[in-house]
Amino acid sequence: MLKQFLNFKLSQKLSPQQIQLMKLIQLPTQAFEQRLKQELEENPALDSGKEDNADEFDDFDNSQDEFDDSESIGNDEINVDDYLSDDEIPDYRTSANNYSADDEEKTMPYAAGTSFTQSLINQLNTYRLDDTEYKIAEFLVGSVDESGYIRRELIDIVDDLAFTQSIYTEEEKVEKILKTVHQLDPAGVGARSLQECLSIQLHRKPKNPDIELAIKLIDDGFEKFTKKHYKKLMHKFDITELQLKDAIHEIERLNPKPGGSYAGNNRRAEHVVPDFAIKIVEGELELTLNGRNAPELHVSREYSNMMKGYKEGNKKSKSQKDAVQFIKQKLDAAKWFIEAIKQRQQTLFVTMSAIMHYQKKFFLTGDERNLKPMILKDIADEIEMDVSTVSRVANSKYVDTPYGTKLIKEFFSESMTNDKGEEVSTREIKKILETVIEQENKKKPHTDEGLAKILKEKGYPIARRTVAKYREQLDLPVARLRKKI
Repeated sequence: MLKQFLNFKLSQKLSPQQIQLMKLIQLPTQAFEQRLKQELEENPALDSGKEDNADEFDDFDNSQDEFDDSESIGNDEINVDDYLSDDEIPDYRTSANNYSADDEEKTMPYAAGTSFTQSLINQLNTYRLDDTEYKIAEFLVGSVDESGYIRRELIDIVDDLAFTQSIYTEEEKVEKILKTVHQLDPAGVGARSLQECLSIQLHRKPKNPDIELAIKLIDDGFEKFTKKHYKKLMHKFDITELQLKDAIHEIERLNPKPGGSYAGNNRRAEHVVPDFAIKIVEGELELTLNGRNAPELHVSREYSNMMKGYKEGNKKSKSQKDAVQFIKQKLDAAKWFIEAIKQRQQTLFVTMSAIMHYQKKFFLTGDERNLKPMILKDIADEIEMDVSTVSRVANSKYVDTPYGTKLIKEFFSESMTNDKGEEVSTREIKKILETVIEQENKKKPHTDEGLAKILKEKGYPIARRTVAKYREQLDLPVARLRKKI
């Protein structure tokens, strides 16, 4: 039996332009500049910078001028006047007036220098090696990562030498040449593990009782040392607590990442560019948007003149109609992009402004204990926008404050109730937990159970497993690994 049903379904589908706008909002300053550069390269109808006496365009209404590529173009189907205007758009329409004038620098200078790998190869030239040995050493140097380690097994390197360099050798010979690499600077470079890295550095130091004991700790007691089983180490090597302490002091002075200490490393340091700046002016907070987020954009004069030529022409040939179809598409895209940039500026500023006022007490003092519990929905309700929009702003943007550059999402936290029935931020609890651990007796650090008890005495009744979670989020080790002698 065949039955028919009538089913209604209400759904909302984002348009491609709305999706693009969301992506623009999510981009931090440097990525936004790259996206802007890409758009300028791909759309010849879009220009950047000021253009005096240029014919500009009226406000773009996204509900109008929809265009389907499959449509044919008749003489009267395109209203050319919609794309022409005798009025120049004033600067305030295409640039923000709330950006920082101090942040106009577009480029970040980097110091030039010899790369880390090249520096190691230059040092190889001072050693007596035959052609085959030099090629093996050079290959080993090329396998050193940016931290200064060789992470691959030597047997794999032997295979690679055969396949890529036509050098047929044995693992023993490669290991012998690796000893030469270990003599290069910085000390510890070419190590295959942290243990080997520390051992190389210690063996190159002038010998004294502390260094010799430190070598024993690393070479023969590394596992017990990493687990801080100090009593077992004292028993194993028949030493006093003072002797152990002096030897550990020598180990703590070593560099666990020798590659990172090389000033000429070809790795570029990542520079965080703040998207906002908050200043305190006469006791009040002042918010500015980084000027690099407020580019001056306009539609190309050349494309404007093309549209004028089409309007003034008497004959509309097939090629002219095809050309104007292309021009219209580019003009629509340019107008939409300019409008999207303005919407992005407004969304960023409104969202950060709401966050700033919500956390006003923190921004005036810099004390993390003054951070109020705040979730994405709090700000979304305040500015009457979607939670996902606030999330896009918070997750990828930084703000320059009097207390340093902060990731905006760090200002968000859940709440819990203290023993007085007041809602407090989990960030406040983490800060207190961090302070308690900093001030503890390092010879007898607090267990998670003990930390929970201390927090309860301070008015924050939380469970031991919650303390453990917060401690891990703060990247603090368990009590045994915090122990010092």
